[in-house]
Amino acid sequence: MEKLKQAVKEIAYYRHQAKFSKLHLSLIPFLSLASSLYGALLYIRQSLYRSGFFSKNRLPVPVISVGNLTWGGNGKTPMAEFIAKRLADYGISPLILTRGYAGGDEAKMLKRHLLGGPVKVGVGANRVATANLFFEKYGYVDYRGSKFFERTYLDPKMGSHVGSQKIGAAVLDDGMQHWSLCRDLEIVMINGLMPWGNCKLLPLGPLREPLIAIKRANIAVVHHADLVLEQKLKDIKLVVQEIKQSLPIFYTRMTPSYFFELRNISTKMHLGAVLNAVVLCVSAIGSPYAFVRAMEKIGPLFVDRFDFSDHYSFQLKDIHMMRERLRQLEDKFGYKPIVIVTEKDYDRDPEILKHLHPFKVLVLCSEMQIIPCNGCNEDSFKSLLKELLEV
Repeated sequence: MEKLKQAVKEIAYYRHQAKFSKLHLSLIPFLSLASSLYGALLYIRQSLYRSGFFSKNRLPVPVISVGNLTWGGNGKTPMAEFIAKRLADYGISPLILTRGYAGGDEAKMLKRHLLGGPVKVGVGANRVATANLFFEKYGYVDYRGSKFFERTYLDPKMGSHVGSQKIGAAVLDDGMQHWSLCRDLEIVMINGLMPWGNCKLLPLGPLREPLIAIKRANIAVVHHADLVLEQKLKDIKLVVQEIKQSLPIFYTRMTPSYFFELRNISTKMHLGAVLNAVVLCVSAIGSPYAFVRAMEKIGPLFVDRFDFSDHYSFQLKDIHMMRERLRQLEDKFGYKPIVIVTEKDYDRDPEILKHLHPFKVLVLCSEMQIIPCNGCNEDSFKSLLKELLEV
């Protein structure tokens, strides 16, 4: 199954069919048919929402949607967390609404990051029902049109003194295609490393919707921009602005912060712990290249990698395969290599990774940062959030 998933991904992102194997070529007719059916169903669904046949729900607080037009690796969940923390800094108690897809690795990561703070995390496919449960438990308050945000925006320290647990905003993680819920701000995330692929709809291509859907967005964010050549960033900007000229574009990166050890998650380890070490990067995420590049920049002696499809749950056969590779690296370099995984991989199933003992397993923790570019920086991003809450 992993080999099949990899072949489908390669078809979606590589334009030159001359390089495809027999497996790739045999899949294309079936993927083309499925893509056409998907497109027809997508059009019907959009039409039913536009005509009012399907109703839309509105929450009693501002809703910020963070979504994307392609499959994984776009930075949706880190951006949802980034926004929620900025709102909390200004005294707004936000609720992140996430589906908990594929075992809930992202939801578990959010809960671990935000434990004990004012940000709440609601998990469930029905976002409205999930939100209502939290409103019943904590209450809600709509700050729009009040002077509250103006005061806290000018004085962020006020946020720490706000005692109310009432929810003041909702952040919709992976919300762009969740049309049943009205939103006040639409943020579209774009993977700078692999923005549009072959520009085909799923499953022949990576697009959940045609690119024209960018028109619905209020903000575009190009993720992993630090790993992308300047010309490619210009090309992405050109595509976006051809669709919506006035759309503000921000650029983000994931910056490594520290490691924690699999068997001792409460202790933070400096990034220098892997200097001159041999490491094996193991991941089942949307953009494994970004993870490996981040590790290479830290400065290990040698970096090897095992990539699996996004949200894949490691099996014992995978652990045996990893152990074999680790033994090969140990024989080659003369000392034990270190296994590095992402937080999503840890949160998906921390127990199975313990089977890699006696090899050390470290979890890389990173945070999203906005890269200042053409007047778009963190301050201007926060200003847009401020405008939303003052409507």
